[in-house]
Amino acid sequence: MTDISAAIAALPEKTLLVMDDDGPLRTRLGRALESRGFEVTLVGSVAEAVQAVKQKAPAYAVLDLRLEDGNGLQVVEVIQAERPDARVVMLTGYGNIATAVAAVKAGAVDYLSKPADADDVARALLAAAGSAPPPPENPMSADRVRWEHIQRVYELCGHNISETARRLNMHRRTLQRILAKRAPR
Repeated sequence: MTDISAAIAALPEKTLLVMDDDGPLRTRLGRALESRGFEVTLVGSVAEAVQAVKQKAPAYAVLDLRLEDGNGLQVVEVIQAERPDARVVMLTGYGNIATAVAAVKAGAVDYLSKPADADDVARALLAAAGSAPPPPENPMSADRVRWEHIQRVYELCGHNISETARRLNMHRRTLQRILAKRAPR
């Protein structure tokens, strides 16, 4: 963390916009990035993010891809119009190649799956232009990624096990057993 904090302290501008509709995640990530030296603004919707960018375009942004009132790519476009040198990282619980390509084409410098570690987010924001950030120090296991995905779909289906099982193409009883267990490490 000290290397990251030192790199952030050396930045000429430290303004950071964090947009996510998940309040606890937004607050936790915002606090973690603030403790590393960023000047953080937290918003929970596309409308709030656009308003914040119009007031003062940030040097850095961490944006959720899917929100109730729109899409993080809309905010990337506004940021790029207001401040072309801004560095944007997209976060999403729906990691797939098509959305990653769309995010990069819109102007994002990296694309991370939720839940993302604050150090990984900071490394992505600070990576030199044209280079990829280093791989995460402590990546989630494949079992944990699978569990997180199942939890996200379950939440989006309103905690309806039958609907979640149908969307995941999984037997309902298998899903119930997975949901009854603790999260893998």
